[in-house]
This record gives sequence, C-alpha cells and structure tokens, in this order.
Amino acid sequence: MSRPNYAEISVDRLTKHYARMRAVDDLSFTVHAGRVTGFLGPNGAGKTTALRMILGLVTPTSGAATIGGVRYVDMPDPIRQVGAVLEASGAHRGRSARNHLRIICRASGLPDQRADEVLALVGLSTVATRKFKSFSLGMRQRLGIAAAMLGDPRVLILDEPANGLDPEGIRWMRDLLRALAAEGRTVLVSSHLLGEMQQLADDVVIIAAGRLLRQGPVAEVLGETAGTARVRVRTPQPDQLAATLRDARLEVVATPDGLLRVSGADAARVGHLAFTAGVELHELTGESADLERAFLDLTAGKAGAR
Repeated sequence: MSRPNYAEISVDRLTKHYARMRAVDDLSFTVHAGRVTGFLGPNGAGKTTALRMILGLVTPTSGAATIGGVRYVDMPDPIRQVGAVLEASGAHRGRSARNHLRIICRASGLPDQRADEVLALVGLSTVATRKFKSFSLGMRQRLGIAAAMLGDPRVLILDEPANGLDPEGIRWMRDLLRALAAEGRTVLVSSHLLGEMQQLADDVVIIAAGRLLRQGPVAEVLGETAGTARVRVRTPQPDQLAATLRDARLEVVATPDGLLRVSGADAARVGHLAFTAGVELHELTGESADLERAFLDLTAGKAGAR
C-alpha cells in the first residue's frame, strides 16, 4: 500500500498565549512541496514555538497547523511522513551512532539496514561505531538529520540545523537540503544565518513578535527592497556629512563606529554632496539588495515574542 503524500504545511491563524506573553499571534503561512522555505525572525520571535505546534509538541491556544491537511498528531505513521530536528541530536553517551539509529528503527518498525543508509546520506559512515560522547556538535547535527530521515519522510522540519557546522559542513547541508527538495519533498528550515538562507531557500517566511511580516519567494522579497538605493559611507567627519545629506532630504543612519548608511541616493550623488561640502571620504560603497538587508528593514523596531 502506498503511503499518503503528506507534503504541504499549512499554518492557519496559529496562536499561543502564555501567562504573560503571546509567543505566536494569529500566524498564517504555507510551505510548499518541492521547495526549501527559510523560517526567519529575531530571537524570541516565536519560531521554535511555531515549529513545536506544527509537530504537536505544544498545544495551540487557537488556530491549527496541518501537513497535507492532517494534524501531525493524527498521522498513523508519522516517522514515514515527517522528519524533524529541533535541536542537536541527543543519544546515550556510550552508544554508537549506528546503534542509536537502530534502536529508533526497531521502535518504528523500520529495517536495521536503514540506519547505515542514512549514516551514508549524512556523511557519518566512517564514524558509525564511534560512541556518541565523542561527537562534536556538528556531528551531532548530522546524526539528528540522519534520525529524521530514517522513515524517508516527505517533509523535513529543521530548527537551526547549521549550528556547530564548519563552512564545509554548511555547504554540505545546503546541498543536501536542496537535493531533498528537488525530489519533491517539503523542507522548512529556521536559521539566523541570513547569507546562507539567501543561497539555500526558495521561499522565506519572516516573523517578529509572533506575527507574520512577509512570506514569498526570496527574489520577490528582495525585489521589494531593491528599488531603494543604499550607500555605505565612512568618513572622519560623520556629523558634518550626515547634516549635509539630511539637508538634501536623504535618510541617514549613523553607527557608533562612524559608518553612515544612506537611503534614497546612489553612490555618485552621495560622493558629489560630500565633495561640495568639503568632506573627506574613506569609503563609498553602493549596496545591493540582499536577504540580510530585507530582514533588517522588515524587523527594524520590532521586539521578539510578547
């Protein structure tokens, strides 16, 4: 019998209130199959709480989260439908990676050889017999992904999976997740590594204070900020230059180290205004739109979960 294709994740007005705060507040978004979706937000935005509600680990105050139209808790065989890693893998310190996975296989009705298959998938075959206590954080992250993939799930949900990975490991993670999405799987990844998310994700969901700020393809989200010219300026006379630029009706944000970020003009105009004001420049750089800039623009002034 073929298994159901639990694929699209649907979050519908999901809300979680605690005694003194709203961790998630009327949150709705969709994660599509065959794509990698980045789940982004400042610390305390409610990302982990939302993921835990999707996986049935936290009961919503109101709203619902479904995977292929079915709540996770109602799935007859969830390990074959959804794989999840919400923190670095935990295991008995004296147990080997292979035995850790085989225990999960036996508890879930999966064949023992599946443990070796997923160890190969995540690049841990050569350390299959090593004890968990000797694993680095990056190796534990890989083992967690191996455990999530045991049931060959159609949906993968990962919370900060790149923590502890070196640059080579991050590239490996990117290639793996994109390959899984290319097979038609649904991949939802939360991360604070915005540069990496720009390379990895097809779509993004950005939240702050438990509320949705923006969702959509990465190119579309970047396009919303690309129309406003931005320039980085460094000068030994930041106050004088900032006053000149503001007199020209440009928006200027100063940082404590003397850097000015200017909106509404290109580098040529900013350079000309500095020249006419007699201001010496040490740096003048036009900024192109990127996910970090879009994220900071969207979340500026917004606190975490309330």
